[in-house]
Amino acid sequence: MRGAPERLVLGGEPMTSTHAQRKALGDYGERLAAAHLVEKGLVVLDRNWRCSAGEIDIVAADGNTVVVCEVKTRSSCRFGTPMEAITAQKAARLHRLGWMWVKHHSVRCAELRVDVVAILAPQRGAAAVEHLVGVA
Repeated sequence: MRGAPERLVLGGEPMTSTHAQRKALGDYGERLAAAHLVEKGLVVLDRNWRCSAGEIDIVAADGNTVVVCEVKTRSSCRFGTPMEAITAQKAARLHRLGWMWVKHHSVRCAELRVDVVAILAPQRGAAAVEHLVGVA
């Protein structure tokens, strides 16, 4: 059918090209965020960790602090900035997920914090990276 979105298959599930584009953008943002964190001296411990309560995009270490990092990537601010997507409830849920990750991996840490890395990746030009430390 002419004009219909192309259907792709990823992991056994069909996706429209729009879904594939959003996934590709998100994956790109997570790679940029991980590189940014390493550049700032953090050590990436885990990526895309999942449990029944949710998912953590990146888990990193900043000295004795475990850092749960939420990555938000947008191609424009048409629907709000990446940072606007993080509510107090989301930050609190990420904090709980972080302690679940710590327990699951038997990690000892002095503290746990939640950071947000916002990526604005326009179709043309360089991506902008904003790192907000300690949202929860």
